[in-house]
Amino acid sequence: MVGTEVMRKRIMVGTVAMIALFAALGGGWYWWTEGRWHESTDDAYVQSDISVISPKVAGYLNDLPVAENEQVPAGTVLAVIDPTEFRQKVEEAQANVVAQQAAVARIDSQIALQKAMIAQAEASVGSARAELTRTAGDVARYGKLIDRGYVTRQRFEAANADRQKADAALKSALAAATASHDQIAVLQTQRKEAEAQIERARAAVALAQTDLDNTVIRAPVDGVVGNRGAQLGQYVKAGTQLMSVVPLSDVYVVANFKETQIGHMRPGQPVEVDVDAFPDHALRGRIESFAPASGSQFSLLPPENATGNF
Repeated sequence: MVGTEVMRKRIMVGTVAMIALFAALGGGWYWWTEGRWHESTDDAYVQSDISVISPKVAGYLNDLPVAENEQVPAGTVLAVIDPTEFRQKVEEAQANVVAQQAAVARIDSQIALQKAMIAQAEASVGSARAELTRTAGDVARYGKLIDRGYVTRQRFEAANADRQKADAALKSALAAATASHDQIAVLQTQRKEAEAQIERARAAVALAQTDLDNTVIRAPVDGVVGNRGAQLGQYVKAGTQLMSVVPLSDVYVVANFKETQIGHMRPGQPVEVDVDAFPDHALRGRIESFAPASGSQFSLLPPENATGNF
């Protein structure tokens, strides 16, 4: 019986030793083929690109149609600023456009009137030129007759005076015609300035309309409302944080590894993620990207040390 018991113990010890040997060989093989290529860390966090909701214009909040932790699709109205003042600014800008258009129409009427005055001035020039030609002919004719005694000196001097008057009238008509043409150029310049004012007024309308549209604040992405600190009747300025929208469908994991662990890591490689909230479910994913520097280097005062950072 003693010999049988000893033999049984030896067989059991040998069996355990063989199992241990095969386990060691299997573990070594797994480490050599796969295990040595695996890296792990507990320094990882679930994050999402949170959209902070802030108004672009200042005013009083008169509507907050969403509640804390409410799921909203993109485009949902999150808050409304009292639009009364902004609507009045739009109407004022639109009235300014109408006024500038009326100014252009008035200048067009002045240009049409000025063209008529130019035609009248040019007719006056023609009449004065004809009168000068007539009086100059009288002077030449009377000059020949006065030597023969057919006309008196008084008649000749009267004809010469008429020629001088006609010459002065022609110069006056030419000056008036030139002034009329110059006035057209002035009116056309004024018209261009008025057209520029119309464009400026239209730009003011567009800007006022943009401000009016910005009184309605909408969700930029699908997500869940969180950190809602705004209240009805509150006066908010441009940039005031009202709430946040968290796109839960686009969460990701930020994992921090040591410098010695990332030598063989590449974007696209598979990963397995264990989340504390779901201990019985392993999530699978892939490496998306690597940060260009360690987190400490992005801090306000980066440390200067030689030990490396996570």
